[in-house]
Amino acid sequence: MTESEAAERLAILAAEIARHNALYHGEDAPEISDADYDALMRENAALEAAFPHLVRSDSPSKLVGAAPSSHLAKVPHAVAMLSLDNAFADEDVEDFVGRVRRYLSLSADEPVALTAEPKIDGLSCSLRYEKGRLVLAATRGDGQTGEDVTANVRTIADIPQTLTGSVPDIFEVRGEVYMAKDDFTALNARLLADAEDPEKARQFANPRNAAAGSLRQKDPSVTAARPLRFLAHGWGEASALPADTQKGVMDAIAGWGLPVSDDLIRVDGAAQALSHYRGIEARRADLPFDIDGVVYKVDRLDWQKRLGFVARAPRWAIAHKFPAEKAQTLLRAIDIQVGRTGKLTPVARLEPVTVGGVVVTNATLHNADEIGRLNVWPGDRVVLQRAGDVIPQIVENLSRDETRGSWPFPTHCPECGSTAEREPGEVDYRCTGGLICPAQRVERLRHFVSRHALDIEGLGLTHIESFFRDGLVQSPADIFRLTKDQLATRERWAETSASNLVAAIDAKRAPPLDRFLFALGIPHVGEVTARDLARRYRSWDALMAMIRRGITARDEAVQAVGEADEKFAARVAKELAAIVETPGVGPEVALALVDFFAEPHNREAVDDLLSQLAPADVIHETRQSAVSGKTVVFTGTLETMSREEAKAQAEALGAKVSGSVSAKTHLVVAGPGAGSKLKKAAELGIEVIDEAAWARIVAEAG
Repeated sequence: MTESEAAERLAILAAEIARHNALYHGEDAPEISDADYDALMRENAALEAAFPHLVRSDSPSKLVGAAPSSHLAKVPHAVAMLSLDNAFADEDVEDFVGRVRRYLSLSADEPVALTAEPKIDGLSCSLRYEKGRLVLAATRGDGQTGEDVTANVRTIADIPQTLTGSVPDIFEVRGEVYMAKDDFTALNARLLADAEDPEKARQFANPRNAAAGSLRQKDPSVTAARPLRFLAHGWGEASALPADTQKGVMDAIAGWGLPVSDDLIRVDGAAQALSHYRGIEARRADLPFDIDGVVYKVDRLDWQKRLGFVARAPRWAIAHKFPAEKAQTLLRAIDIQVGRTGKLTPVARLEPVTVGGVVVTNATLHNADEIGRLNVWPGDRVVLQRAGDVIPQIVENLSRDETRGSWPFPTHCPECGSTAEREPGEVDYRCTGGLICPAQRVERLRHFVSRHALDIEGLGLTHIESFFRDGLVQSPADIFRLTKDQLATRERWAETSASNLVAAIDAKRAPPLDRFLFALGIPHVGEVTARDLARRYRSWDALMAMIRRGITARDEAVQAVGEADEKFAARVAKELAAIVETPGVGPEVALALVDFFAEPHNREAVDDLLSQLAPADVIHETRQSAVSGKTVVFTGTLETMSREEAKAQAEALGAKVSGSVSAKTHLVVAGPGAGSKLKKAAELGIEVIDEAAWARIVAEAG
């Protein structure tokens, strides 16, 4: 992998992992399994190890959890609530103990005592006690700032309001709020029974989601009605510690009246740790709560202090994850679901089967290649597992018959009938319907008004979904046809709010060219690419003239050779990149641009949109400054502005912003936490300034 490919992949991983963090920690609605999430994190870690100078400021390796919810008060943690690194095999646990030995320079015969306890699948929570009385409870949030859930936590019977015995003046107990399996089943049954319309009754997907959703309520009475429990597994800020070992402190916490796992024990070395792991794994299905592994921690607290932390996790602890549980069942049918980006995902409809205490009726088949690999057809008997104990997947076909060929994957979108295509090098088929496909419309509309696209204030996902459902908005152009009278008569709307939204929409009738292009949701055309294209062509008419040339070239090439194969498509894509003639825009993006506008329904939707607005031409306004014509690199944490704002400032001053330091770099602006880029700048003798000096350059340029 080249350096540019690695940088691009790291950017994609950062955005994707951040989205999954927000879904899991912030919305209690994960889209992927723990195993798939772990795979993304491992890929990110491997790339960062291979290209350490490309580590991003927003790298997932530096982040914990997700930002706190906006509907609960924010609470800073006195001591950060970090995550844990994962082990997936016995060798990983042995490596962990080996790393501890090497870091502490221990002899080969020096015993390494660990604590081992079940890893409960719940919601992390910190309980702050002052002089033995509970004064604050907070979720983990992003690790630095959590949500104040004190009133809700006071309704949980497991959590004492006052601790007994000799307790330090300040002591933060940390653990998991969870819901027992039986309580979860009873709660879902009650929600179903209480619903006026059983088909619309809210049902929680699993105990973890039920616990998280119940704890993070605005109304504590809702939390009080939910059967939540708590198990302690550690601590945060403490004015004093009651023991000098992990096990000793946990025993003290239990003595104060807080629940601690009965399976928390002290073991010597990797062999005993793995033995305890096997024992818990064998009893896993019989435990009253869901667990997804075993956590090991170095027992001696003085060793913990010496070992310290790396990025978002302690060196002295690791989570040993369980493999997925499996079961056999019958594959009834294969359905195709169309995702918000047009991806066609095959879903297996199954004879109901219980896996890990959960009744499973559907499973993902990922893509056409996976169907071919498994050679599955409806009527086959298959082996199922819950990957990461969240999303079920088929891992084996017991009825495999190579003589019958592969199940015919659809060549057209089941939602809109548009062609489904797979680009060279891609594994997924995607609907080409774009803006007309109903399965994609809501997400496309949401993207169109999002902060980095048209950024229409007051028009969020909830409004978009509501307007779409009621037929007010079916395409981006419909947004600009909304009237005050239409909105003011809607439930929970008034004349003022209607006027404000219409005014916000009208303010976007001449959007910057790059934002407009990005807002269209063209595959592979992100913010940076849209900006590069806008700067190259400067007007919508010039951009479309280039794209029309590209469409003509593509059509002529196809007519010359007939039906194209992947090799031919790759050659055409390279030719299109030459027509696009924009630095940083390669064959993949060029082909995506041409394909998008070659579709009649996309052109019609864009033409309709252009009847309501006019993208503004790009006018290059740069000021002469000390950095005009120079290449600038920003590294470390910027404390007074965002990285995006700093880049905009530099470009307005006539500078070029680069993501890496090289001999062509003229200036490095370094904030706290600057690492490899700062070191390389010093090696190359490049001028380095701080953020305050950069602010002076900006101010001097007016």
